[in-house]
Amino acid sequence: MRIIFMGTPDFAVPALQRLIDRKDQICGVFTQPDKPKGRGHKMQFSPVKELALQYGLSVYQPDSLRDESVQSKIQQLGADIIVVVAYGKILPKSILDAPALGCINVHGSLLPRYRGAAPIQWMVINGEKTGGITTMLLGDGPVDSGDILLTAETEIGPEETAGELFDRLKLLGADLLDETLERLEQGTLKRIPQNHQEATLAPMLTKEMSIINWEQPAKKIHDLIRGLNPWPCAAVKWNDTRLKLLATQVMEGGGFPGRISCQAGELVVDCGQGALRITELQAENGKRMNGRDYLLGHPLVKDSYFQ
Repeated sequence: MRIIFMGTPDFAVPALQRLIDRKDQICGVFTQPDKPKGRGHKMQFSPVKELALQYGLSVYQPDSLRDESVQSKIQQLGADIIVVVAYGKILPKSILDAPALGCINVHGSLLPRYRGAAPIQWMVINGEKTGGITTMLLGDGPVDSGDILLTAETEIGPEETAGELFDRLKLLGADLLDETLERLEQGTLKRIPQNHQEATLAPMLTKEMSIINWEQPAKKIHDLIRGLNPWPCAAVKWNDTRLKLLATQVMEGGGFPGRISCQAGELVVDCGQGALRITELQAENGKRMNGRDYLLGHPLVKDSYFQ
């Protein structure tokens, strides 16, 4: 099959690699424009562009897919199918209608739950025990509302972070894409309309979500902390130092929300219900460390509180 691939971040890399390994004819790779990064503002390629260039694939980085010249180029490429994985742009109807076999999207949740930009993070934040991947047909309706093709489930660990789940799901997504294309070629793929009444949304994360309300139950805060890891990371202030909280464990206790204590050498904070053991944190301009080691260099004062 002649395939156009559209994707940008790390999540899309295994899927593109799988298409390359399958020996499909990849007639074009579309990815977001290069962006400046770091103090030197050096232009950085997207992970998808880096992989595409390694294999000598043609790369396109339009600012907009609504540009008529871009739409004309896609028509000229003559793809049988467009595969979309975390591209970051909405495809207009003229592009959706271009390939004979349609446009397939690899989405990081079990649709119709968690439609939107950050499904993996929200699954963790909401304490879901099961997640997964969906391949679906893109349509011109609401975002991520097209017909389901295949799904693959996986358990979410009680202390698994969004970053860890992300790394697992991007590989699962490549596997599911492979199976989807195999069944498409065999003519055994079926379309399953989504139940829109069961749909939930997964909007983009914001830095404002980093603020912790210690009045909440420990389990809810624990899920927020692991869901915001690696970005934007839950954060607190202590002794005028900003700390990123990266990993925790739920404990019994609580009663004084936000109060910090040292229990058996471990850094513990009270919540509205229960308490949290801080198992990994990072100070500004510092390295990651466990709570026990941080306490060794930052002794507690009685009745200290996280802000």
